[in-house]
Amino acid sequence: MGPRIGPVGKELQMPNKHMKAMVDTEDAPGGKCSPNPQDLRPSVFHSIKFFILCHSFLQLAQLMISGYLKSSISTVEKRFGLSSQTSGLLAAFNEVGNTALIVFVSYFGSRVHRPRLIGYGAILVTLAGVLMTVPHFISEPYRYDHTSSVDMPQDLEASLCLPATDTPTSAPSNSSCSGYTEVQHLTMVGIMFMAQTLLGVGSVPIQPFGISYIDDFAHNSNSPLYLGILFAVTTMGPGMAYGLGSLMLRLYVDIDRMPEGGISLTSKDPRWVGAWWLGFLISAGAVALAAIPYFFFPKEMPKEGHELHFWRKGLAVSEAPVNKGEDSSSEQNSGENPEKDGLAQIAPDLTVTQFIKVFPRVLLRTLRHPIFLLVVLSQVCMSSMVAGMATFLPKFLERQFSITASYANLLIGCLTIPLAIVGIVVGGILVKRLRLGPMRCGTLCLLGTLSGLLFSLPLFFMGCSTHQIAGIYHQPDAQPGLELFPGCMEPCSCPSDDFNPVCDTSTGVEYLTPCHAGCTRVVQEAPDKRQVFYANCSCVAGGGPVPAGSCDSTCSHLVLPFMILVSLGAALASVTHTPSFMLILRGVKKEDKTLAVGIQFMLQRVLAWMPSPVIHGSAIDTTCVYWAQSCGRRAVCRYYDHNLLRNRFLGLQFFFKTGSLACFTLILAILRQQNKEEGTKETIPSPGLQQQLLDSGPKKEPEESRV
Repeated sequence: MGPRIGPVGKELQMPNKHMKAMVDTEDAPGGKCSPNPQDLRPSVFHSIKFFILCHSFLQLAQLMISGYLKSSISTVEKRFGLSSQTSGLLAAFNEVGNTALIVFVSYFGSRVHRPRLIGYGAILVTLAGVLMTVPHFISEPYRYDHTSSVDMPQDLEASLCLPATDTPTSAPSNSSCSGYTEVQHLTMVGIMFMAQTLLGVGSVPIQPFGISYIDDFAHNSNSPLYLGILFAVTTMGPGMAYGLGSLMLRLYVDIDRMPEGGISLTSKDPRWVGAWWLGFLISAGAVALAAIPYFFFPKEMPKEGHELHFWRKGLAVSEAPVNKGEDSSSEQNSGENPEKDGLAQIAPDLTVTQFIKVFPRVLLRTLRHPIFLLVVLSQVCMSSMVAGMATFLPKFLERQFSITASYANLLIGCLTIPLAIVGIVVGGILVKRLRLGPMRCGTLCLLGTLSGLLFSLPLFFMGCSTHQIAGIYHQPDAQPGLELFPGCMEPCSCPSDDFNPVCDTSTGVEYLTPCHAGCTRVVQEAPDKRQVFYANCSCVAGGGPVPAGSCDSTCSHLVLPFMILVSLGAALASVTHTPSFMLILRGVKKEDKTLAVGIQFMLQRVLAWMPSPVIHGSAIDTTCVYWAQSCGRRAVCRYYDHNLLRNRFLGLQFFFKTGSLACFTLILAILRQQNKEEGTKETIPSPGLQQQLLDSGPKKEPEESRV
C-alpha cells in the first residue's frame, strides 16, 4: 500500500501535505478518520497491494487445479479408455457452469461483497478437486494386461504365443464385459464431468471480481502494471500444474494399493499409467489455503493514492493533475449526471427478471463498438489456440517424439510457461512505461501476433512418420516386415484386445503383443526386473530377444528444438495479452467495466475454451490408425499416423493465429480512420465524443490518448 504510519508523536510533526496524503490513503471507506492511534494504523486487508498478492496466489492455485487435468489428459484416456474427443470434452466441461453464470455474476458485482464471494468460489473449487479423485478410489486396480495383477509370472506369460488348445484363459478378457462393468465405467466418467462442472461454477467469481476490484481501488496509472503482474503470476499456475504432473506421473497409478510382487512396467511403456489423481489432492489443498484471506477483505477499500508510486514528485502534484490522468470514463462518471446511460448504477435495484429483460440492450450496446468486438474476437482466436495447445500438446509430444508423459510435462512447465510469463510482463511494462495509446497498443498486438505466426511455420517440418507396426501400419517406403516370415504367427492364438507391444530393434518393426511376434518365452535381463525381454520369436530374425515396449521415434532429437520454437512463439503472443486487455478495460465506461469484463470472459469461454479442446480432440481422433476395443465399444487410440497428426494439430494452431492477426489488422485500420476523422474535427468540440469507446482525443495530445 505504502509506507506504514509511525508513532503518533511523529505523525503530528508531519507537514499538512503528508498528513493529507496519509488520510486520503488510509481513511475508512466512509471517509472519516478516527483520532484513535490504533485506528490510524492501516490494516493489511485495506491494502490493494496485499489484495493483489492474495489474488495472484489464488488464481495461481485455481489455474493449477484447472491445468492439472490437461497435463494428465493422455493418462486419463488410458486409465478409463477415452477417446481424444471425449477427453477434450471433459477438459472443456468446466466452462459449462462458468459460462452460464459469469455474466450475471459480473453484472451484479456492485451489489455483493466481492472478496467474500471470491472466497466462496474458491471453496467450491477445492471440493471439485477432491471430487475428481473419487473415480480412482471407487474403481478396481489398474490391470495393464487384462489378467490378475497378483500373480506376476501369469502376467508376463499372458501375451505369449501358445497353441490354441492352451489358451482358454484368454476368454475372461471378453467375459469381464458385463452390465455392471459398463455402469461402473459410466459412473466414474460422470463423476469427473460433475467435478469439472463444479470447478467451473467455483471459478466464476474469482477472475472477474478480482480484476474489477483491483482496477477500482488501484490508481489508474498503476493498474496496467498491476494487471500485468497479476497475469504473469497467474500464468505460473498452469506451469506449476505441468510441473506437478511431471512429478505425479512418474509414480504408478495404484501407488496406494500396489500388488505384492510389484509391477513389470517402466514409465516408457505405453501401458504405463501415472498417479494422475494425486495432483488433484495437492492442488485442492493449495486453493483451500488461498481462500482464507478473502473473508477478511472489506467490500470497498480506499482508492490508492498517486503519492504512493510517485513519492516526492507525487506530493507536489495537486489533485487536478491526478484526476486529469484518469480515463475519460472516470471523468464522465463523476456523479454530475445521475441519469446517464449507466445501467449498472441501477443494477442493485433490479430483480433478476428485470435484469434479464434489460440485459440484451446492455449487451448490444457493449458489442456495438467495433474495436471492443474485434479485440474480443482476437482474444477468442488466441484463446482457442492456447486451449488446444494446453490440452493436447503433452500428448502430441508423447506420440510424435516417443517421450514419456512426465518428460513432456516437464518441457512445457520449464520452457513454454516461463517464456509466456516473460511475454506478459514485457507487455505490461511497455504499456506502463511508454504510456501506449490505442494506436500503439494495436500495433504492438499486431507485431506480437505476426511474430508468433512466423515462428510456427518451421514446426510443420519437425517430425517423422509412424514406424512400421506389423499388421496395422506399413510405411510406403519401408522394407517388408511380416512378409519376411509369412505365417509366422499362425500357430498362435493371439487375443484381439490384448496390448503388450514389443519392438524388433534390428528392423524397427513393432508388434502388438509378444504373441503377434511369435514369442514363446520370457527373459528378464534387467537388474530391477522392470524391463522385460521376450525370446524364441518366430517373426523376428534370429528369434530375439526383443524388449517390451514401443519402438523409439527416429526423430526424438527434434523435441528440444521443437519446444524452443513453440516457447518463443508463445512468448511473442503473450506480449499482446495486457495491451489488448487494457484496450477493453480502459475503453468502456466505469459503470460498464465489470460487465465488459464479464462479456469478454463469456465470449472467450463460449467461442474458445469450450469448443477448442473438442475440436482439437476430434482432429486428433481422425488420425488414429488402430483403436482399442473395450466391451465392443471404441476406447483409447493405440497408434496414430504421425504425419497427419502433426499437420492437423499444428494446422489448427496456425488457423487460429491467422484469425487473431486479421482482427488486429482491422483494429489498426479502424483506429487510423478514427484519428483521421478526429483531425478534421479538431476545431469543433464534441461533448459526446468522450463517451465513444477507445476515444483517444486529438493525436497531438498524447496525455488524452493514454490507455
